[in-house]
Amino acid sequence: MSFYTASSLKAELNERGWRLTPQRETILQVFQNLPKGEHLSAEDLYELLQEEGEGISLSTIYRTVKLMARMGILRELELAEGHKHYEINQPYPHHHHHLICVRCNKTIEFKSDSILKVGVKTTTKEGYHLLDCQLTIHAVCPTCQRALVPI
Repeated sequence: MSFYTASSLKAELNERGWRLTPQRETILQVFQNLPKGEHLSAEDLYELLQEEGEGISLSTIYRTVKLMARMGILRELELAEGHKHYEINQPYPHHHHHLICVRCNKTIEFKSDSILKVGVKTTTKEGYHLLDCQLTIHAVCPTCQRALVPI
């Protein structure tokens, strides 16, 4: 379930002097409809929209996902492939974290109250407003570990 609607995005954009364009609304809908645990790069999003007949340019997609990440609507993730992926940012206290295999890029999502508590405590102490709290762990999964061991 997503916590952002076209009307809440429109209100946030209008507050900042921006408009809810049809392209921004389409991109939001794609992320809202992503199955749980899926992440998209800008290139993945571009290909998906091309297949659906949406004529949104790659540069518009890059600008839009960056804008939505700055607004806290999307989470920008540094995954093992070396380029950014995005997902809907669930509001506090629904944040989750990622465990990524650096060899095969398998990604596991997990929750941790202790990580979230540190984020809340730190932001509160400094007078900040928490938008996102995420930990990314880079490791080697059991399958890839077995592949590394000589027979």
